[in-house]
Amino acid sequence: MRILVCPTAFKESLSASAAAAALTAGILEARPGAEIRVLPLSDGGPGLLEAIEAAGDGREERVPTTGPFGDPIAARILWTRPGEVIVEAAEACGLHLVPPAIRDPLRADTSGVGIVLARCGNSGARHIVLGLGGSATVDGGTGMARALGWQFLDVADRPLPPGGEALADLNMILSPEHVSADTSPALFAPDVVALADVYSPLLGPDGAARRFAAQKGAGPDEIELLEYGLTRLADIAARDLGRDVRFIPGAGAAGGLGAGCLLFLGAELLPGADWVLERVGFESELASADLLVTGEGAWDATSGLGKITTEVLARAAEAGVPSILVCGRIEGAVPDGVQALSGADGDWLDADSISALIAHQLGGDD
Repeated sequence: MRILVCPTAFKESLSASAAAAALTAGILEARPGAEIRVLPLSDGGPGLLEAIEAAGDGREERVPTTGPFGDPIAARILWTRPGEVIVEAAEACGLHLVPPAIRDPLRADTSGVGIVLARCGNSGARHIVLGLGGSATVDGGTGMARALGWQFLDVADRPLPPGGEALADLNMILSPEHVSADTSPALFAPDVVALADVYSPLLGPDGAARRFAAQKGAGPDEIELLEYGLTRLADIAARDLGRDVRFIPGAGAAGGLGAGCLLFLGAELLPGADWVLERVGFESELASADLLVTGEGAWDATSGLGKITTEVLARAAEAGVPSILVCGRIEGAVPDGVQALSGADGDWLDADSISALIAHQLGGDD
């Protein structure tokens, strides 16, 4: 029996590789003779570098940057093909960098992402793949843009402070070439492909603020303030830059960083799941599998918004390959025909619990 083990990260609990190792241990306990192919996955959020590297592609490097609140950190990047580098936005603005007690999407910003991109460009990158997802921010990518020479001004022509809250006072956007004669468009020259981990638009019930800001620490009033700020950003960008990004699928990824990539980098915005699955050769691995085992931290309302777990289950169903889904908690219906396993009472799963769950499932499938 050939089993394809392809989880994504269990958010704030286990990396995709750690989850895959736990699943593999449980499978081998129940089926010692199984042939297992491990393929850790990411939809553009945390684990993107890991997924590409595990597929045999890339040389990792650490570059100095700043975190969501300006603290100095080092972010990993992955140099792959000549002139190409893969960057995870979450390495510089990720939720995992901020302890739950101090999460504050009104102040957190994406400046560190811009610093990383600038360093990549200065190091010779001609093509950057930027993974979006897992951010602690809801600033529409303005922090990233500020680090690359853009300015965001209020009605008194004063620069806005960092964070999503300040966007409510936005009155003007100035591109680098309009800020200073010394700052030319050549400041950032590489072409960018941005990988959205969700199909969410910038605004609305499934947008960056109303769908995702609560998990980043925002309360109801703060969510509406962030929604207003992103609306203001979209309005001013449409006026000053001539592009309307309000409802583009993926624009709401990473707290609106998807929209920022479109506006300030001229990026191509793609579904992360499709890009990753093609890059790691998922279809060829699926074609020779007798069973697919995948998993993520939680199966919930966001899983159907472009998450990679949904995509691999759909592809397995189309190929006629039975599948098992392992999650810390499951909130809502899973696709027909999928065997779903979760923690007791919705508890988060550790590696031992994941191993025990899959071992018990396969041990009873004789």
